[in-house]
Amino acid sequence: MDAALQAGIAVYNAGEYHAAHDAWEATWLELDRGSDDERFLHGLIQFTAAVYHARNQNWSGCVGLCDSAIGYLHQLPSTYRSVDLDRVRSALKMLKTDPEQIERRPVPALYYRGMRLTADTLSLEALSLAAKTIATEYGYDSTVVADASSYATDEAVHGRSKYAGLLTEFILEGDRRAIVFTRLSQHVDHERAKADDVRGLFE
Repeated sequence: MDAALQAGIAVYNAGEYHAAHDAWEATWLELDRGSDDERFLHGLIQFTAAVYHARNQNWSGCVGLCDSAIGYLHQLPSTYRSVDLDRVRSALKMLKTDPEQIERRPVPALYYRGMRLTADTLSLEALSLAAKTIATEYGYDSTVVADASSYATDEAVHGRSKYAGLLTEFILEGDRRAIVFTRLSQHVDHERAKADDVRGLFE
């Protein structure tokens, strides 16, 4: 659960408020209904949806989701699974009272282990999930992301980070995402071609 949790938080903090829930949904659906973990993820999913609706000026939708999210989260402790829920609940209450504040104030961030978690601080497992989430949201080839994630794991053994860096840029650089994905695809195609050449030697 931790990798999915971190991935969704990083995606949300990158400004991808709609996509964030996709990182959590598969895990959430497997949890026992009404358990602390289920209520936690359910509340976070509704929090991100509330922010998304506020950003799109759907004020009534935002208020309804804030009310529901508060209900899911209100019995959980101040910090749960290293997420600062006091900040989340405070943001929900403010948005419920005045959803239009989203146009006047910075979007509330999600904090994990006391910091604003971003893609460049993720483990490779969480980074892979976050990149896959972005690829799904915007219709990029998920096989490229999957192979790049595998190559990133291989690189890490040797202290290199080219693929991890490109995956991080893919998540964070919304305005340049298409360019970053083209570069990522070129590197992946090169690795695939090398693997095909090696296989060809033994056929």
